[in-house]
Amino acid sequence: MASIQWRESYAIGIKQIDDQHKQLFDTVDKLFTACSQGKGKEEVGNALKFLEEYTKVHFRDEQQLHDQYNYPERFIHKEVHDNFLKTFTELQNEFNEKGAGVLFVSTVNKLFLDWLIKHIGSMDKAFAAFVKGQQK
Repeated sequence: MASIQWRESYAIGIKQIDDQHKQLFDTVDKLFTACSQGKGKEEVGNALKFLEEYTKVHFRDEQQLHDQYNYPERFIHKEVHDNFLKTFTELQNEFNEKGAGVLFVSTVNKLFLDWLIKHIGSMDKAFAAFVKGQQK
């Protein structure tokens, strides 16, 4: 099971979003640890519930910033967020039905590693570059 740690290279330069990303990385790492250590269903379930609420708040905050800066890619970015939430809901349903087996742990690992690193590295950094351009 991979560990996922925040690196400064993931920072986009918008403090509010970077702080949320750091907390998200920390929580996902705790979820990975709980899954890989075979922690009880309740502990993994609590982590998933926290992530569900947290991602909704984080996405809302990002989308408010998109609107505030009239970001031209905001609708595409929102669609990507919505697709992530749909996938996450499916993952939660799988967990509720089958628990945290090997396949579940692998899926969680891939989903969050891909999402956090790729999404932040491309879409969120593109938004930050747009904001910096607007502030000049």
